[in-house]
Parts: sequence; C-alpha cells; structure tokens
Amino acid sequence: MKDKRILTIIGAALIIGGLWVFLNNSILFVKGYELGTTNGHTLIDNRAIKKQEIEEEAVQEPPKIGEEIGSLTIERIDATIPIFHGTDEDELAKGIGHFADSVLPGEKDNSVLSGHRDTVFRRLDEVKLGDNLVVTTASDSFTYKVRKIRIVDEDDRTVIVPKPRATLTVSTCYPFDFIGSAPERYILEAYLVE
Repeated sequence: MKDKRILTIIGAALIIGGLWVFLNNSILFVKGYELGTTNGHTLIDNRAIKKQEIEEEAVQEPPKIGEEIGSLTIERIDATIPIFHGTDEDELAKGIGHFADSVLPGEKDNSVLSGHRDTVFRRLDEVKLGDNLVVTTASDSFTYKVRKIRIVDEDDRTVIVPKPRATLTVSTCYPFDFIGSAPERYILEAYLVE
C-alpha cells in the first residue's frame, strides 16, 4: 500500500514536471516563431540623424546592455531578426544577442552574435557556405559571407577569440532537436565583404 502511494506521488510529480517543461518550451517556441517570421522588423529610421551625430562625435559611445543595435538578415531562410547588445536571457528573449566583449558589427576583429536554437535560429542549419549575412545598424549596413561552419563543445572559447579581420561569428546551441541544455554549439563564421 505504501509502495503504491509513493509510485502515485512520483508519477504525479513526473506529469507536472513534464507539463511545465512542455509549456515553457511552447512559449519560447511561439515567441521565437513570431521573431523569426517578422521580416518587416526595422529600426527606428533615424539613420541620417544618427549618421550625422556619429560623424560629429570623435568617439562613439558603446551601446548599453539591452539596447537594440541593429538587425541580422539571413537571405537563405528569409529572416530579419533584431540584435540587442548583451547575451543575457532578457536580450535573447527579444532576438539575437551581441556578445558585449566583442566588437560591434563592421569593425575589424570578431563580432559575436548568439541566439536560441528553438526560437530565432531554429533554421540556422539551412545556411550554407558562401551565403550572405547582412547586419544593418543605424549608421550602416555590413555584408558578411559565410566561410566556415563548425560544431564545437559548449565550453569552447575559440568562438570568441580576436580575429585579424572583420569577422561575424554566429552561435547557437546544437543539436537543434535536443531537449534540454544542449552540449554543443553550432557556429557560422563569416567575413566582411562590403
């Protein structure tokens, strides 16, 4: 009798836990689907004003954490996704996060972007070598060509190392269909072409 009660409690806990995981992932999926299909997303178009301000200022101040800094257009998967400065959950819930310790897109060195595999980057594995990735900011537009695709361990720090040329590194968890915290990262490495 006691064993039956323990099994009932364990069963109920597993069902409740499963429902919680399902609902949480469903919410993330819906939010990501909305972000990934909102191709009409644009920045507030004050580009001329911003460009003039940047030209007038000798030193441009870095963006604040959580600030929208641009958008990433991936032509192959027909997606335009907003980029936010920082990679905390707050930024990743709204779109792509820009690793704050990396340079801004368009600058010489390694600009690192990250996003969730089950939201904004759920189709990232469809991107091929030679495809263009376009980062649009308030001041300019930068086109990168994908030169390398690789899968690394989740703790691999080579993803964020400095590069000798203007590089865009795009990172998401891997495998794409993995349930829970994925053990690897899917990496696109692209070089600035214009």
